[in-house]
Amino acid sequence: MSDDQGDGMDHELPESLLPYDEWVEDAYREVMLRALDYASTEGLPGEHHFYLTFLTDYPGIIIPDRLRAQYPHDMTIVLQHQFWDLRVDREAMTVSVGLSFGGIGSVLVIPFAAITAFADPHIRMALRFTVEPGEMAAEIDEAEPTAEDESASTQTGSEDGQVVSLDAFRKRPH
Repeated sequence: MSDDQGDGMDHELPESLLPYDEWVEDAYREVMLRALDYASTEGLPGEHHFYLTFLTDYPGIIIPDRLRAQYPHDMTIVLQHQFWDLRVDREAMTVSVGLSFGGIGSVLVIPFAAITAFADPHIRMALRFTVEPGEMAAEIDEAEPTAEDESASTQTGSEDGQVVSLDAFRKRPH
C-alpha cells in the first residue's frame, strides 16, 4: 500500500461544515465597500485609484443603453480623477457613481452582488468576487432604467471614463 506522501497519513482536508469561503468573500466585499465609502467622503489619497468590474446584465444594474450595448456582459470602470457623486448605499445595497463616457455624463447604479472584481493598482491589490447564478435568479425585479433614471444619466462631466482590462493584476499560475 502506498500514498503520495509516503508517510502513511491521510493528507486530504476534511470538508468544512462552516462556510469559511463565504465569510472570507463577505470580508473582502466589506474591504471594498469601506474603500469606496472612504473615497466618497474623503476623496482618493495620493496615487490610489480603483478598478471596479461588474456584470452589466445583472438585475438592478442601471447604466445607459449605449454602454449596455457596448458591454453586454461585464464592464470595468476606473475611479481616479474624473468621477462624481460616488455613493455607497448599504440599505439599497448599491454603489452609484457619475462618470463621463465619450463626453457624455452618466450615472451608474451597481448592486453590490453584481461586482465581480475590485482593484487598487497603486498598491497592486485585487479582489475577485463570485456571483452565484442563484443570486441573479433570486432577484425579483429586472430593473430597467425609468425615464427618471435616464434623465439622471445625462449629467455632464469633463473627462471620458475608462474601461480597462484587469489582466495585469490577475495572478498567473506558475
